[in-house]
Amino acid sequence: MNDSTRHSLNETLLHETLLHDALHAHVQESGGAAAGPCLVGLADDALRVARRRQRLARAGIGIVAAAAVATAWVTVADGAPQRAHVVQPAGEGTRGTEKVDLISILPVTSSTEHACTDGSGGYTVHASATYPAFCVRADRASGMTDVRVASAKAVKSVADGSWQVEVTLGPDDRTRFAALTGSIAAAPAPRNEFAIVIDGKLWGKPAVTSSITGGRLEIVGAYVGDLTSATAHDLALRLNIGK
Repeated sequence: MNDSTRHSLNETLLHETLLHDALHAHVQESGGAAAGPCLVGLADDALRVARRRQRLARAGIGIVAAAAVATAWVTVADGAPQRAHVVQPAGEGTRGTEKVDLISILPVTSSTEHACTDGSGGYTVHASATYPAFCVRADRASGMTDVRVASAKAVKSVADGSWQVEVTLGPDDRTRFAALTGSIAAAPAPRNEFAIVIDGKLWGKPAVTSSITGGRLEIVGAYVGDLTSATAHDLALRLNIGK
């Protein structure tokens, strides 16, 4: 290890040590606020990385893989409480941080027991061990398109253990949603259902009996039990990214 490399490593270790001590002092002075454990953990990790890098360099071991180091910048207004933001990770095989297209909420016009033919404009619900295939058609002209969510959360039903995504709409879309659900509530099935379409796929077709004024809806899949923990968390994460 040459003098230049040794000097650089010593400077890095000094910087990380000072950062470590400063963050620990900040947490102690703030009385252990909610973000405290997060800041302390980041400081400890950074210091461990710096010390390990210095030990490897002194031993003459080449570093063949770069370590990914995440640095958190926390800005807190005077007198404002510190909050830790936790995001539930998506399951394996999902699309992670790719945001979804805007949601469409469309009144169902028909639901027939067969797969849709190509170019028919319907949404096919594929057959399962329990249910046959269906072709669901919806009225896009009188439905809601370009819907943005205020929040989305994956939850497990207490009643039957199935996964679902609870969606809350923004103020403007709540008014539209109340009007749409009110207009179809008295219609015979399946015209009292609305199709939830995301990324061109049907994610649910719940029925309503009265206007939904709270701006909340649940996505359970084409059938209850369609969603797994991974798909529910992935969808909620992508909906929140796209809002």
